Amino acid sequence: MHLQEHYDRLYQDSIRRIQSGAYQIDELVDAASDNRFGITLLLRPDDVVKGEIQELLYKLKLIEPNQYFYRNSDLHVTVMSIISCYDGFDLGQIRVEDYVKTVRKSIHGLGPFEVEFRGLTASPSCLMVQGFLADNTLSRLRDNLRSNFRDSGLEQSIDKRYSIQTAHSTVVRFKEELRNRNVIFKDDSKAQRAFLWDIYCQYN
Repeated sequence: MHLQEHYDRLYQDSIRRIQSGAYQIDELVDAASDNRFGITLLLRPDDVVKGEIQELLYKLKLIEPNQYFYRNSDLHVTVMSIISCYDGFDLGQIRVEDYVKTVRKSIHGLGPFEVEFRGLTASPSCLMVQGFLADNTLSRLRDNLRSNFRDSGLEQSIDKRYSIQTAHSTVVRFKEELRNRNVIFKDDSKAQRAFLWDIYCQYN
């Protein structure tokens, strides 16, 4: 899969829905009553990358201040959603050590890999920083996780909703009506999406 083509197509499809008002709102995203939990294996950007993202979010807050903006502690790239979040899930329902063992087995033998963050894309429910991969190490890790969890007999919901292929990081989630959507989503040009924001990150 060519990631840039995927991100471009995703943005173009999403912007049409957002401009027409057919976007999705998550009213529970920061609600105290939200009991949706699950298990996700993720990567966390370093402090330099987080700082760049927060500078971007500061600008976006001036336009759409009432949306959910990810704090540094929230920022991540999803490697794999192992158990998708659902209302009422509790770690007491599973043997955590079995999941740790399976993840370690999946990582074994894989070296470091790089993720380059560059530009923005969108879905009908959020804004995301585009992530690009220098090699196929992350894809191999994901394939290992799929295979090992499938063979483990452990509770999991990998690929039940969709098969993850990108390395994006969600940074803004829509929690109420967009009041200035025609400012942020005024066209589908790459220049408009870039926000003069370009950062490189290496995971070691």
